[in-house]
Amino acid sequence: MPGAVFLDLETVLAGPRRPDGVGGRHPLPSAEAFEEGMRAAGVSADRDVVVYDDWSSVAAARAWWLLRYFGHERVRVLDGGWKAWVAAGLPVSTGSEVPEPGDLQAEPGHRRVITADEAARYAHSAVLVDSRPADRFRGENETMDPVAGHIPGAVSVPALENVDDQGRFLPNAVLAERLRAAGVVDGNLLATYCGSGVQACHLALAAAASDVAPDAAVYVGSWSDWISDPSRPVA
Repeated sequence: MPGAVFLDLETVLAGPRRPDGVGGRHPLPSAEAFEEGMRAAGVSADRDVVVYDDWSSVAAARAWWLLRYFGHERVRVLDGGWKAWVAAGLPVSTGSEVPEPGDLQAEPGHRRVITADEAARYAHSAVLVDSRPADRFRGENETMDPVAGHIPGAVSVPALENVDDQGRFLPNAVLAERLRAAGVVDGNLLATYCGSGVQACHLALAAAASDVAPDAAVYVGSWSDWISDPSRPVA
């Protein structure tokens, strides 16, 4: 889109991976690294931010959640993303954009983040949602992580089933019903995870849009962090 700036998932929206797998495949970036990346993209405290991608808003949701986590509330996700923009016949451009540097000050802690131990407690005393595709939840067709399965006690609500064939989010009432069917009755009792903490943010966005859980807790390390400790149980 004219004026858009590229953000890299691996270097701006995630921190460095550890060789032992602790922290998962897309760890939380440091405040310093996130601030630097966002300032380079032109993000400032007094400017609205719209994020989009070309795959059902998965990466865009990660950017949305991180901006909220680091204290920038004026951020939205373009429903339908790139596909919706092109389908609307709106202008497109090529090449790279070099914006004026922003002044965002990244202050962590504005969204709820949980650890592996806390995820286990959510699974047994609240609602822990696994937002990966259902076959991976069941331990089938696992191609991303060396151990298949899910956290015992978690329930399956695949994030990508929250959007239609065009990549647009389902109506808020439908999103709410999907979460309530999984047992969510109090937004503060919902936590979500996935394989590496990206689709978990997509589920958190759907939960916020539906008003069922405006601030769902996210296990950022997710399954790839969970299995880094072989003593943790697997279902």
